[in-house]
Amino acid sequence: MGEKGHPDPGGLRVHSVDRRGRPISPAVHNAAEEIGLRALRHAERLLIDSAIATNLLEEAAAAVSRATSKGSSPQPLIRDLNSYLFRAFIRLLNKRYKQEMSAADSLRMHAREAPNSLNPGPSIENKILIDEFLMQCDPATRDMFWRRMMGFTWREIARSYRISTHAAESRFSQALQKVRRKLGLR
Repeated sequence: MGEKGHPDPGGLRVHSVDRRGRPISPAVHNAAEEIGLRALRHAERLLIDSAIATNLLEEAAAAVSRATSKGSSPQPLIRDLNSYLFRAFIRLLNKRYKQEMSAADSLRMHAREAPNSLNPGPSIENKILIDEFLMQCDPATRDMFWRRMMGFTWREIARSYRISTHAAESRFSQALQKVRRKLGLR
C-alpha cells in the first residue's frame, strides 16, 4: 500500500510478526504498510539500511499492537494510529542511528590515534581519563563529545539534535559540570 492507502506494486511488505516472533494486529499491520514508504525514505536520509529500517518498523508495529491490545476500554486509546506508529518507528530509528554514529565516531577516533612518541604514557593516561569521563555521561553528551572531537561545529551538532546552537552548547556545558562534580574535579 502506498502512503495514501492506494496499492503500490513496489511498496513495502510488512510481515505479520516481527523478527522476534511477536504478532502484529491487523489494524497496526495495515497502518505499517501505509506509512512504510515514508518510513523508509526517512531512514534513507539517515543512511540506515532499508532492511534494518523494515525490521525497526515491524518492531514498532509489534510494540504498538501490544499497547493497543492492553486497552480493553470501548474508547480507543490512540486517535491516529498511523502517526502513533510512525512516531514509535522514529524513536527506534533514532536510537539505532545514535548507536551507529557512536560506533563510527569511536572507530574514527581510534584510527586517528597514532603513537607519535616513544613514551605512550601520556596518551594512555589521557585515554583513561576520557574513558572515565565518558562513563559518567549520558549518551547524548557522549555523542556531542565525540562529534566535537571529530571537528563538528556546535551548529552541526545542534542541527543533528534539532535544537539551537546555544542549547547544544549549554546542554553539553551543564553535563560537563555535573560530571566534573561527580569525579571531584571541581
